[in-house]
Amino acid sequence: MQVLTPHPKDNPRKRENDMKVANLLGAFALLALASSFAFAYDPSPLQDICVAIDDTDSAVLVNGKFCKNPILYTPDDFSFSGLDVPGNTSNQLGVHVNIVTADLLPGLNTLGISMARIDFAPNGGLNPPHHHPRASEILLVLEGTLYAGFVTSNPDHRLFAKILKPGDLIVFPFGLVHFQLNIGKTPAIAIVALTSQNPGVDTVANAIFGASPPINPAVITTAFHLDRKLVEDLQTQEWVNPT
Repeated sequence: MQVLTPHPKDNPRKRENDMKVANLLGAFALLALASSFAFAYDPSPLQDICVAIDDTDSAVLVNGKFCKNPILYTPDDFSFSGLDVPGNTSNQLGVHVNIVTADLLPGLNTLGISMARIDFAPNGGLNPPHHHPRASEILLVLEGTLYAGFVTSNPDHRLFAKILKPGDLIVFPFGLVHFQLNIGKTPAIAIVALTSQNPGVDTVANAIFGASPPINPAVITTAFHLDRKLVEDLQTQEWVNPT
């Protein structure tokens, strides 16, 4: 007597196995996607330390900068002096940012961190709206009173802002536009830490009105609802770099 077997497509067990395989492949795809986002930040170092050096003849590139021969490491490679010195705030913005990256502190190379001191002139010293393309930031107020905040991305553009006094902290999430304004009558000082050895900074006004060569005024007049003559005038002005 001949036994009839169901067509493979009609086999419930095979369908169940196919579904498990599909779910497994989907999980692997999500894991790969998550991994790609994770590695979008500063890569994790493949060794304990890697001191930056400009001489590439006797160096090995890990990530960031070339590595100095470990035999030549010194304590000075891992220390920096100068953040106690007030910055010169006698400029258009009334602010000075002294940032310490791997360029100034070679031992930071591959570690994914940096630090800065920000000095604000009284009565309106401003670190203007800007963002860091490669870092999140945390700011600690040491002296003075700051109005600080950040704005979320499209489509909400929510403003999160606080008045900060000595001892207060604020976090600026990765890549979001943020600012600090001294609203006090005395100088203000803040210390910031960033999650990259080279966080980069893109000051909004400088990028828009100080681009070289200049952006076509038609782009800016439409985007910012401004008069063309005003745009052309702004493009001829000098835009201060806070750092």
